[in-house]
Amino acid sequence: MHNVYSRLHKITFLLLLALLTGGCIHRAVIKPDSRTEKVLTAISGAIAENDILSAMAQIDLITPHGYHPVRAAIAIKKPSYLRLELLPIIGTPDFFLAASPAEMCIFIPSRGEFYRGKPTAANLARFLPWQFNIEDIVMIFTGAYPPLIEGVISCQSYQENNSLRIEMKSRSDKSQILWVGENNRLLKLASFNEFGQEIYHVNYEDYRPEIPIPGKITINMADGITSVSLKYSELKIEKAATLTIFDLKVPEGVQLILLD
Repeated sequence: MHNVYSRLHKITFLLLLALLTGGCIHRAVIKPDSRTEKVLTAISGAIAENDILSAMAQIDLITPHGYHPVRAAIAIKKPSYLRLELLPIIGTPDFFLAASPAEMCIFIPSRGEFYRGKPTAANLARFLPWQFNIEDIVMIFTGAYPPLIEGVISCQSYQENNSLRIEMKSRSDKSQILWVGENNRLLKLASFNEFGQEIYHVNYEDYRPEIPIPGKITINMADGITSVSLKYSELKIEKAATLTIFDLKVPEGVQLILLD
């Protein structure tokens, strides 16, 4: 009888140990193979970190409240520099956004209001119906993919029809899937939460031989309604000589409102 209890105790201990360490076993790092690593490097390097992308953009926004087309002037630099000016059909811009890794500023001339705060998704969502932080927007708008903040612990790939499917998972179980076509061009990105539910997916289209990024980028949210479609024109990619374009000063006589 003593031996039976001893064996049961040992089995219980081993089961408990397995439960406690299961997360560590499950989260063993699976690195990408050399081919996949080269593909990911090519996608990330299409726009270098010392490049500034500037362009005019037609932005078509669909929300539960309707369809909102707008023309914009945009400037982007990795990892999280963004300048966005929304242009009316007639007149001067009435919405200016300038963001750096340290802060985000928004100026709305018609209201005489100037906002300053951290470049977080929550702060950005107060002005634009985008559930993204600045870094995610910068990466998507440069034809790349956002980083998994908690770090990638699993990266595997396989051929799916005419594209390479790359699956990434983070320590928090958030994940994303990339579909990559010829010449290492990113075709689609799907982002999932820790429960495996899709948050959004992005389609990258209209690639041209002389331009390393897609001419059209569409973000579709999981609600099946909200989407942001961006079409570039007059696109330029130049080496960054200065970052002053991403600075926005408070005009004299304008109210400063702190977001944080």
